[in-house]
Amino acid sequence: MAEQMPGKPPMLPRVALALAVCSGLIAHAQDAAGDGAWPMAAHDYANTRFSPLDQVNARNVHSLKLAFSFKTGTTRGNEAAPVVVGSTMYVVTPFPDYLYALDLSRPGANVKWRFDPKPKASAQGVACCDTVNRGVAYDGGRIFMNTLDGDTIAVDAASGNEIWRAHLGDITRGETITMAPVVVKGKVLVGNSGGELGVRGWLTALDAATGKIAWRAWSTGPDADVLIGERFKPHYAQDRGKDLGKTTWPPDAWKIGGGNAWGWISYDPKLDLIYYGTGNPGPWNPDQRPGANKWTSGVFARDPASGEAVWYYQWSPHDLHDYDGVNENVLVDLPIGGKTRAVLLHPDRNGYLYVLDRATGEVLSADPFATITTSFGVDLGDGKLRYNPEKTPRAGRVVHDICPASPGAKDWQPSAWSPRTHLLYIPHNNLCQDAGTYETSYIAGTPYVGADVKMKPGPGGNRGEVLAWDPLARKKVWAIDEKFPAWSGALVTAGDVVFYGTMDGWFKAVDARDGKLLWKFKTDSGVIGQPVSYRGPDGRQYIAVLDGVGGWAGGVVSADIDTRDGSAGLGFTNVMKDLPQYTKKGGTLYVFSLP
Repeated sequence: MAEQMPGKPPMLPRVALALAVCSGLIAHAQDAAGDGAWPMAAHDYANTRFSPLDQVNARNVHSLKLAFSFKTGTTRGNEAAPVVVGSTMYVVTPFPDYLYALDLSRPGANVKWRFDPKPKASAQGVACCDTVNRGVAYDGGRIFMNTLDGDTIAVDAASGNEIWRAHLGDITRGETITMAPVVVKGKVLVGNSGGELGVRGWLTALDAATGKIAWRAWSTGPDADVLIGERFKPHYAQDRGKDLGKTTWPPDAWKIGGGNAWGWISYDPKLDLIYYGTGNPGPWNPDQRPGANKWTSGVFARDPASGEAVWYYQWSPHDLHDYDGVNENVLVDLPIGGKTRAVLLHPDRNGYLYVLDRATGEVLSADPFATITTSFGVDLGDGKLRYNPEKTPRAGRVVHDICPASPGAKDWQPSAWSPRTHLLYIPHNNLCQDAGTYETSYIAGTPYVGADVKMKPGPGGNRGEVLAWDPLARKKVWAIDEKFPAWSGALVTAGDVVFYGTMDGWFKAVDARDGKLLWKFKTDSGVIGQPVSYRGPDGRQYIAVLDGVGGWAGGVVSADIDTRDGSAGLGFTNVMKDLPQYTKKGGTLYVFSLP
């Protein structure tokens, strides 16, 4: 209640680039996004995280000052993006998932109301990688939010009163919800978490008015469960066939096979398709699940009205290293092969930056943006990832120098796209690992992993990097090394400034064109949140971000994990032992503006 490869195709031509790319920004269905608001975690349906505001720019950002700050009252991993509509900012915290409404029409941090969803405390014990919440969505005068224990809730944006609540997950099986919901055509789209506990993945659509389930698409199982029918026409032969969600698994293994949809959802209004990724298969030990393990570690295109699958592509078949496939799909139009193509850009955990035709799922290019030892490339003929057999985990021995490590070259932390520079800004990891596997048994609500992992810094010793990627030239334009994994989201603005945070507690602004550091601010805790920009009621441009280190990468601080055990935190602790020397627990909203 409210409390107030083989081979590489020719370089993609740049013909009519500016026109094509600018027109390729998918219009947000809510007019507010183009009016200086930030109505959902990704800002828009295209997942660009681009702000059209330019009052703060590369020439004056050095003068940015703190306008106000606000303590959230929580100290676990604060990964959410603030949402701003009109004169109100909405901020959701990690467990216990408090939702705050802040009045921006008055100076400082003024709480209009606080909603406490009262999630079950036991959810904290089954959350894989900290008790995070990645954001909320505004639509039609309501805020839609998820709770760690598996509820989706509609809250009245004006009063903070609960309108409806739908219980979707079962924490006794290890099922949680950490992702930010998206509202498309009157449906609230929500996916579950829990692949490390053998939870079967799904994406569910709820009626935005009532909270009733409109459809549910499972990530594994028979075609009827996956909502695969006559409209399903995947581009590649390996994704065609009957009931592949069963037949590419050992008998009944698909029932505890993961494939959770805990990442980002995009929407193309013209094609009327949603796009989202599916998570890793369970367990991590690949010997226990021979086969391609459909439909995990891939991307679906679906009809938002019915949930029917239209196409699918698998980034990492028979996922060997927990690479998942849930990272953001950024929707743009690019000039390719002499014509404008509607594409999605996807920086995957397996280390490749994919460009896919978003009408068909055809891979147009796939290029490494990080160090990769686990595969040799993507065959553009059949779309298959070519694994390096020397890096396949095996029981009874340790495989060294697996790159990227299990969090991938880039985990959940979202990139940002600028229609001005035509570059994708990618915060990511530079991590490798040593790993071995063992036989594991499924017990509901307990870890179902079967792997011992110890992560370590990648080449160069820096554990993170922020880079600018040109998807037409298919290359890195500039890069910034970071001491720790770049675990925050990125924001880019029409002022040609890129904002991101670091795990050792710096919030930075760099030039979008050359990566030059323009400004930085020391926060109380490490930043793993998603920065946003908005126009305030006073007409000024503001930049906002949450600090509060944590998540999978920062559990050594937020969850007080004992650093003497390098395999703790699913292996992340080994590479983050020094993080407590550089930062502390936190949970503060920072809002900046020009003087």
